[in-house]
Amino acid sequence: MTERENLKELVKQKYTEIALKGEENNSSCCCSGNTTEVYNMMSEDYTKEEGYNADADLGLGCGLPTQFAGIKLGDTVLDLGSGAGNDCFVARAEVGEIGKVIGVDFSEAMLEKARKNTEKLGYKNISFRQGDIEDLPIGGNSIDVVISNCVLNLLPKKDKIFHEIFRVLKPGGHFCISDIVLVGELPDALKEVAEFYAGCVSGAIQKDAYIIGIYSAGFQNVEIKKEKTITIPDDILEKHLDEKTIAEFKSNQTGIFSITVTGFKPSAPCNCTSGCC
Repeated sequence: MTERENLKELVKQKYTEIALKGEENNSSCCCSGNTTEVYNMMSEDYTKEEGYNADADLGLGCGLPTQFAGIKLGDTVLDLGSGAGNDCFVARAEVGEIGKVIGVDFSEAMLEKARKNTEKLGYKNISFRQGDIEDLPIGGNSIDVVISNCVLNLLPKKDKIFHEIFRVLKPGGHFCISDIVLVGELPDALKEVAEFYAGCVSGAIQKDAYIIGIYSAGFQNVEIKKEKTITIPDDILEKHLDEKTIAEFKSNQTGIFSITVTGFKPSAPCNCTSGCC
């Protein structure tokens, strides 16, 4: 098994464990190892969003992509890494009865949980498919809006993912994704602490590289709609790092960030005369 396959299998196992717990996950993000101390460093409050369902909220996100997704009545929305269906249910409130929401996840346990939640709610226009985000089980040019919440970061081939998003979107369609990125090089010791308490850090790439990858897939009008610093509290840092390492980290312009970013697929193929390439 390759390193890439190993990583994906570990992520799948973690998500399956969370889904099978049958209760709210105590981690503050998608792959946190901490189950005793809750700091909510990344997750957003969904409780006031129309369509919110507590049974589907496992506390795994790092943003609120539907807030900036510009979803309209009648749209077809695709949620990547849909988990127990939280973002799908919020998106469904915006597309209405005449729209459609599709969730894709590679964890069978998560899909089962999402389908049970959907059945309880009686929704007929939400469906879930098992599949790989790097090779989506979705036809080309068929989706109005793609959303995702703290999932792409977990997977190694982000360039492939953005090309897949581009493929499935209709011309003129767009995405809105919340994810974790880095600015600057974090000390190894800090990476270990962040991964344990906040999760979703080991697979994060530099913010500039992340944005370049989006443009390289062909998207236009890429914009970071929201950015927040993921702050690890001093009491945690002091447990694991010496004073010198903490001081150096705080004095540098480095850090872990949650970003919510949008990008648009051109309505027509770019001929490179209008500056879109």
